[in-house]
Amino acid sequence: MADAKVIPFDDDRSRARRRPPGRADGEAAAVRALPGPQQGPQGPQGPEEVPGGGREAGADGAAGEASGAAAGGWERRLAGGLAFLRRRITGDYEVDEFGYDEELTDQVLMSLLRPLYEKYFRVEVKGVENIPAEGGALIVANHSGTLPLDGLMMQVAVHDHHPAGRHLRLLAADLVFVLPVVNELARKAGHTLACAEDAERLLRAGEIVGVMPEGFKGIGKPFGERYKLQRFGRGGFVSTALRAGVPIVPCSIVGAEEIYPMVGNAKTLARLLGIPYFPLTPTFPWLGPLGALPLPTKWTIQFGEPIPTDSFAPEAAEDPMLMFNLTDQVREQIQHTLYKLLVQRRSVFF
Repeated sequence: MADAKVIPFDDDRSRARRRPPGRADGEAAAVRALPGPQQGPQGPQGPEEVPGGGREAGADGAAGEASGAAAGGWERRLAGGLAFLRRRITGDYEVDEFGYDEELTDQVLMSLLRPLYEKYFRVEVKGVENIPAEGGALIVANHSGTLPLDGLMMQVAVHDHHPAGRHLRLLAADLVFVLPVVNELARKAGHTLACAEDAERLLRAGEIVGVMPEGFKGIGKPFGERYKLQRFGRGGFVSTALRAGVPIVPCSIVGAEEIYPMVGNAKTLARLLGIPYFPLTPTFPWLGPLGALPLPTKWTIQFGEPIPTDSFAPEAAEDPMLMFNLTDQVREQIQHTLYKLLVQRRSVFF
């Protein structure tokens, strides 16, 4: 297999898009909740006493009401699940031109990632209010961890914690979109190729877009270089934000560097497999599939103060000196926050 080709973020090539096969023409059907248990009005004296056991009867009544409420909740969940399955089977749901399936992402993909986010990595989120409540914005984050779990955890953080319930659309290298199954899941989750054209279209449409400019240099760096940012390319993300007139939100992620401590790289094997690197960690590949489990580190994701770009003229996107200065400003802000978070954390795992 040939070496994986990474499309640079600065690339302005146009690509023909095809309509995903599962796209429906109508709007997604709403799930109508079943009515819950009805409770009759009580008089001013409360529940009527039953001779010989008034209080016990009242307690039994309260237990019955709680049981009825639980039964009603299960009924609503079951009805919602069946309605969801019906829409998936009949194709009565919508995806956008990039393949993003909002209903599947909200009800399935986020639910699958949430236990990893909440229970395994115990992610702490700071500064999520710095992401605008409406309109486009570009989130720029550091990249690490051997496998791109940091991008997925950042997506859950925005989805679950932003006051306006915003969705994050991640930009990814083309390697993601040539892998079976991963390709379809990435499209359904709202990810798209890391090229300037797609990023600008999403930003102009008012979407929150996430990019990790370090690319494979960041995610595949040795453990000895953890939390040291790599090059941010030629500033393509800055020019895209300038053309769209949206703010840049720096994001610093601590905890991902230690999930797969990369102590070596089997370059020959990587070339044979057509991947950027083949990681060697203290557990992988020595322990087989068990070695692929990430270490349960404690994560912190902090979104910094947004850097506005709407004060610049559109032609400013062609100014190389401005590109360099803004790129350096974003990079320095992320690096400074990483050092600050590292000083504050008590342990890698707690």
